[in-house]
Amino acid sequence: MQSEENQKTESVDIPPVTGPYAEPWSLKKIIALAAVFGPAAIVASVSIGAGETIVVVRAGAWAGYNLLWLVLLSCVVKGIFVTYLLGRYTAVSGEYIGHRLVKLPGPRGWFLIAIVIFEMVGAPLAWVPIGKPCGALLHHLFRDALPSGISQPVWENLITSCFITLALLFGLRISFEKLEKQQLIICAILVVGTIIGTLMVRPDFGKALVGTLRFGHLPEFPEWAPQDAVENPLLTMATAFGYVGGSVMGYIVYANWVGIHRWGMTSHRSIEDVRKLAGERDRIDYLPEQPEQVSQLRQILAPLRWDIGMGAIVLFIVTGAFMISGAAVLYGMQSTFEGWSLLTDQASVWQNIHGSLVWVYYICIIVALWGTLQALPEIYARVMQEFFQAVWPQREWRYGTLRKWICLYIFITTMVLIWLNIPFDILTQIAGFILANFSIAIMMLAALYLNAKLPRVYRTRPFMFFGALISAGVLIVFAGISGWGLSVKVAKLISGWF
Repeated sequence: MQSEENQKTESVDIPPVTGPYAEPWSLKKIIALAAVFGPAAIVASVSIGAGETIVVVRAGAWAGYNLLWLVLLSCVVKGIFVTYLLGRYTAVSGEYIGHRLVKLPGPRGWFLIAIVIFEMVGAPLAWVPIGKPCGALLHHLFRDALPSGISQPVWENLITSCFITLALLFGLRISFEKLEKQQLIICAILVVGTIIGTLMVRPDFGKALVGTLRFGHLPEFPEWAPQDAVENPLLTMATAFGYVGGSVMGYIVYANWVGIHRWGMTSHRSIEDVRKLAGERDRIDYLPEQPEQVSQLRQILAPLRWDIGMGAIVLFIVTGAFMISGAAVLYGMQSTFEGWSLLTDQASVWQNIHGSLVWVYYICIIVALWGTLQALPEIYARVMQEFFQAVWPQREWRYGTLRKWICLYIFITTMVLIWLNIPFDILTQIAGFILANFSIAIMMLAALYLNAKLPRVYRTRPFMFFGALISAGVLIVFAGISGWGLSVKVAKLISGWF
């Protein structure tokens, strides 16, 4: 690196284009590019939690095929634009996003600390709606083998507590490399299983196509829908939108995983020097602007684009399949699915159609939700280590230590919520607002800020930029709907108590 006087003209070289990215288009190259699928597989499989398996199915049960556009919109906005802009910044600059966002105007690191607080407040509220229906389903499967004398709610809470505890213990021990391989297998099971299940219920694909493309259509929920959905339709739809795609940290951690895979500039032979240089600059002005160098960097971003594209497709296929199944099967049966036996009730419906569907359903559900819970400690610890290191660089933040403390916190808070028996709807609505609608909206604004910090020639192309602007607007609108609807509902609950 050169002296400070030459900082304005100093630049780093772009890593060469190697491997399949340097080869002409062929079937072999396409297969090699498809093989990069990894980080986005974790994001997609972790996202497939209570939102896809419960919230989306319930929405299909009340609205038929009319809210499939909501699934597509959420997958495009979050699965493509949010993920791409955050991951792309690290791939282009070589710098972790936390080390850039820590420089936002105001007290050092306020934005990063706020994101961590939002996630840690909302995380237990999201874990319980995943774990408790699993506890009810497992109790349903093994009830004949369990000792009598203990009530069903107590058994369900006990099994839920064990399910979450085991997920935390396994999450403590699994490495990123093993987690990535595991989530790839889970994605394959989910895609194959949900496609088979959807085809077997023989949905109306014509109505499904219309519902997917009918953006902005707000159907009225029927009278037999749960009372909370009828009274708060916009909040219900905003919660469904928020739950598709998971929480904010799932998108933030993607940029960190880009660095682990050494995509783009993170493959630079002196990446630590590049990151040090980035930390000294207000803008990322050390990248060469010669056309051939710019083109070279865009070429080595190929794995990022392929990975995100495949992840968004997986998320849409699985989420859309769950909603289509709810519309094809449950809507005509006028199913309400209230309480905590949501997964169990769905299984009993599949039994009425075809016995083999029940096991397809069981495998997809348990695998998806177990994979979600087991992967979350890695996500939380990875992001918090990056953020805390950016805010307090003089201290050493150990990944393993952070993961242990996070798991202990999740264990204590989820146990309290499980045994308090708080209703499903209010938990998902609060978690959907904090973790998804609000947090992801402000993170998308941060992603636009990060893009603006890059040299003009390295910023995302106009099509993606305008798509990102529209996505930010969509996220802000749904955050407003979610926040307003939740505040009105909470106000009614408080007034009812007094």
